[in-house]
Amino acid sequence: MAGAHTKNHDYHLVDPSPWPLVGAASATVLAMGAVMWMKAMSIGGMKLGPLIFGVGMLGVLYTMLAWWMDVTREAEHEGHHTKVVQIHHRYGMLMFIASEVMFFVAWFWAYFDASLFSGEAINYTRQEFTGGVWPPKGIATFDPWHLPLLNTLILLTSGTTVTWAHHALIHGDRKGLKQGLWLTVILGILFTMTQAYEYSHATFAFAGHIYGSTFFMATGFHGFHVIIGTIFLAICLYRVYLGHFKPDQHLGFEFAAWYWHFVDVVWLFLFASIYVWGAGSGVAAAAH
Repeated sequence: MAGAHTKNHDYHLVDPSPWPLVGAASATVLAMGAVMWMKAMSIGGMKLGPLIFGVGMLGVLYTMLAWWMDVTREAEHEGHHTKVVQIHHRYGMLMFIASEVMFFVAWFWAYFDASLFSGEAINYTRQEFTGGVWPPKGIATFDPWHLPLLNTLILLTSGTTVTWAHHALIHGDRKGLKQGLWLTVILGILFTMTQAYEYSHATFAFAGHIYGSTFFMATGFHGFHVIIGTIFLAICLYRVYLGHFKPDQHLGFEFAAWYWHFVDVVWLFLFASIYVWGAGSGVAAAAH
């Protein structure tokens, strides 16, 4: 008779884990600390917001690290990632990316609503701030064919290098896999450095007007996603040196590549709409 723990199916019944509870508690502490920090709240005369925020952040980071290590162990050492389980993971990643797409749709919506209807009479407060044109009066926008174009070329090149790495992995070329990943991580870091340099030379701030808030929320959140994607790929590179990933089973790397291509596509829309179209639409708005 088969043992009680004999596995006779293709599914993965996850063992009890503390990480959902620990992660939720850490996120709650992080949120409370952030609110206390931003509102300058104090407990017993001491402003503990930054400390509470830091404790929550450490808890969240530790949860992420430990949870991902468990998933890696399940895939590499325990053999739980069968073909059926891999399909379900792919569905999950696709839904996650879809949710990220809608996240950026919100920022694009805010930007286009403000820019296309900058002089709408019903939004009298907006007209007061924008002057009825876009970009608003007094805003010196970035030259799209300078640093923004450079960052576009950097991200497009990184998309080719991560595809090279993926192709090398599928064909068992570990050397090409490492080279492609190294170049992708370096290009991701270069993009972030270039964007930080661009931000440091901005003639407008986040606060005080709708252009700065929509610009920095859209491009800034994209930059945050680039940092996440770079870390994702760097972890994959580390795992490659550990001997992980096989030509027929490499979900971790595959999802990192999907995420990176998503980041590339979002940037193309940002570059075309905010940097190129947005820089010159004020002339058209003024003409009306």
